[in-house]
Amino acid sequence: LDCAVRLYKEQGIRSVYKGTVLTLIRDVPSNGLYFLTYEYLKNFLTPEGQSVSQLSTPKILLAGGVAGILNWTIALPPDVLKSNFQTAADGKYRGLVDVLRTLLREEGPKALYKGFNAVFLRAFPANAACFLGFEVALKGLNALAPSW
Repeated sequence: LDCAVRLYKEQGIRSVYKGTVLTLIRDVPSNGLYFLTYEYLKNFLTPEGQSVSQLSTPKILLAGGVAGILNWTIALPPDVLKSNFQTAADGKYRGLVDVLRTLLREEGPKALYKGFNAVFLRAFPANAACFLGFEVALKGLNALAPSW
């Protein structure tokens, strides 16, 4: 809250929302792919004649981990652009396209995957655990309120 107040006082309301468009460019396609991949893999890994709700823990972990990796494969370039834009000195960039052009000119295409190793080392286990937690919570809620 202190950060938002300081930004507002120093640079106005636009500074509080700096990078919002880049966040949407990152999150909308990557989250779509994330959930699509998870649901597809759950169905793919479910043996014929069984319900997806009976999927084993290792298969849930696999589906969640792979979904997380694909999510970050799509999300990382816009995330790098967003981080560069948000942390740049005032006036360094005129907008999204300027951030992209500058980064590509100064560092080349691989600059869009800065932090790749750290993100991908975390992506599989974090997202596998996230979806396992989701499935456990869903089963618990269905047990508490089966008619809903």
